[in-house]
Amino acid sequence: VQLQASGGGLVQAGGSLRLSCAASGRTFSSDTMGWFRQAPGKEREFVAAIFRNYGRTYYSDSVKGRFTMSRDNAKNSVVLQMSSLKAEDTAVYYCAADSRRILSTLTTPNYEYWGQGTQVTVSS
Repeated sequence: VQLQASGGGLVQAGGSLRLSCAASGRTFSSDTMGWFRQAPGKEREFVAAIFRNYGRTYYSDSVKGRFTMSRDNAKNSVVLQMSSLKAEDTAVYYCAADSRRILSTLTTPNYEYWGQGTQVTVSS
């Protein structure tokens, strides 16, 4: 089982980036899929997730209205579309999956599977 994140890079403030996370090894269509990020010297924090049971998407307050997460079950993947990027969005972004995640722990960074991370750098 593997999650492969891609799409990171360097972008100016106000710009956009599209992160992708491709899953392999089994079908993840019934899993909760999440995006987290970790800036240097900081703890890993929740960004967005699609909950397994209802397909509803949740966002942290810091990205709400700027980021959009979606899933493509046919491709066994999820996408994080990021716009209006700010310098404080600079971090390594990780995708994660969990087959038994409950809603109350959606934002806790202890998911079952993790990708390797992709660097996002926003210059101001």
